[in-house]
Amino acid sequence: MTDTIEVTGSGQATGSPDLVVLDLRIQAERETVAEALAAVAESTTAVLEATAGHRSGAVPPPRTQGLNLFTRHDRDGQQVIGYAAAQQLRLTLAGTDLAGEVLTAVSTAAGDALGIDNLALTVADSTELLVSAREAAFADARGRAEQYAALAGRELGRVSGVRDVPDTGSGPAPRLARMVADGASMPIQGGEHTVSVTVTVRWELV
Repeated sequence: MTDTIEVTGSGQATGSPDLVVLDLRIQAERETVAEALAAVAESTTAVLEATAGHRSGAVPPPRTQGLNLFTRHDRDGQQVIGYAAAQQLRLTLAGTDLAGEVLTAVSTAAGDALGIDNLALTVADSTELLVSAREAAFADARGRAEQYAALAGRELGRVSGVRDVPDTGSGPAPRLARMVADGASMPIQGGEHTVSVTVTVRWELV
């Protein structure tokens, strides 16, 4: 049986984000179902109109993540006093320089009906980052394997197996500074989008 050594290496590559992904929650409480749904629809339309200038064919269109309708009861939980409707909406916007301005425009359009579940900065095409991360991960694995082989008094032969497990999670979430009282856009400090790859490589020992 041929002696082998199997080593796991990891690598990362970073790039500047060029997309803003907003996960929004638009909600309203009204006396009737129809009024609650109509209020949510009105606020949603206002948000879409406010962000129309930042959307293009190069980014995914707005996508509804879910629509919920709940019955509101009094404190005793006996009498129905109204209905609450909520719609989750994902917006992908081109460019990050105006992220703060877009966030302020969305807040102005929806008012108190708006909830922000998540804001992420990402990249439209992570292909090049993945290639670089894989190269770094393989080099890391080879370096480890060469060291272990030398410690064992052996040398690396041919590669007999590769197992790749990519992880394309983004880097640190953008930090949102407190919005100033005069209504200026909210400053957003963007970071870097990081792609991580883990690879397990098996070499024959000679």
